[in-house]
Amino acid sequence: MNGKSTSTGMARGAGNQRVTLRTIAEMTGLSLSTVSLSLRGGTTLKQETRDKVAEAAASLGYVPDRAGVRLRTGKTNVIALVLDGAEDSIDFARQMIRGIGQGIKGTRYHLTVTPEFERNLSADTIRYVLDNRTADGVIITHTEPRDRRVQMLIDANFPFVSHGRTEFFTPHAYHDFHSETFTAMAVERLARKGCKHALLVVGDDSTTNYHNIVTAYHRATARAGIEGTILDGAQRRSSAEMRRLGLDISRQPNRPDGLICDSEMRTIALVGGLQEGGLRPGVDIQLIYKQTSDILPTLFPTLDSIGEDVFAAGVELTRLLLQRIEGVPVDQLQTMAEPTPNWRN
Repeated sequence: MNGKSTSTGMARGAGNQRVTLRTIAEMTGLSLSTVSLSLRGGTTLKQETRDKVAEAAASLGYVPDRAGVRLRTGKTNVIALVLDGAEDSIDFARQMIRGIGQGIKGTRYHLTVTPEFERNLSADTIRYVLDNRTADGVIITHTEPRDRRVQMLIDANFPFVSHGRTEFFTPHAYHDFHSETFTAMAVERLARKGCKHALLVVGDDSTTNYHNIVTAYHRATARAGIEGTILDGAQRRSSAEMRRLGLDISRQPNRPDGLICDSEMRTIALVGGLQEGGLRPGVDIQLIYKQTSDILPTLFPTLDSIGEDVFAAGVELTRLLLQRIEGVPVDQLQTMAEPTPNWRN
């Protein structure tokens, strides 16, 4: 990519050393993310923390770096990726960033990446971008049905694209994995293998993706004439807890004979528990997972999967955002990625 950075600034302190966010973090004993959020005006931090960061920045002579191109043109030539740090798909972040890097290759744009490990802070990041115009457009991931970030960007008429759909009446640019098709494919595959009772292990129930999968699951199991149950709270379970769940399933007298999992991380943990309980996934119990990397086929070469190309998603999100920055209407900037079945046994 042309470049990547996190939100930084600079000045020359004692000994002509460049003052950065890391300098302030070392002086205050706070994390880089906390310092960054505080300097962006994050309202979720304690006032004591904000004061501490402000005093350190002032004493060090920290001044935000302003690009000369912005002074000349009003443009930053930057697109910002606000990346949900709580993702549970293996290699998601790297593939997404690689895809965006490919998308901006040869353009005037650079990329800034802000990982948000607490979703409630993500709106503060968007507010900072809007208030300070630190980017010409924004990409956000892991959308919720009534996502605050989307509402803020729509209200500000600011160019953005989301990786995921929402339930807003006002249209906006998005690219999304067709999770309804993923779910229907998985249920139909289990039914063809003779499964009578499927268990869906699905993640974060605050996202639009969760609701799309669950709705499609109810419809698909009813259509296939099989029993369908859902594991609640999977996102909040640790890997150790998911492994114990796999072990518990293996010991149930009337256990499900088919599993669908939307996360590679959870799949690994589940398979470990099933194997500990003496079951052979793909033989004694069927399992289909959502694949976003090449790791699980190496570990479990006989398991069925349905693939999402996260690299291609990054390329497509960038294409849509650059068109939106140029003024293309949002109703022309809504695309879906179709799942790729990988039937292996």
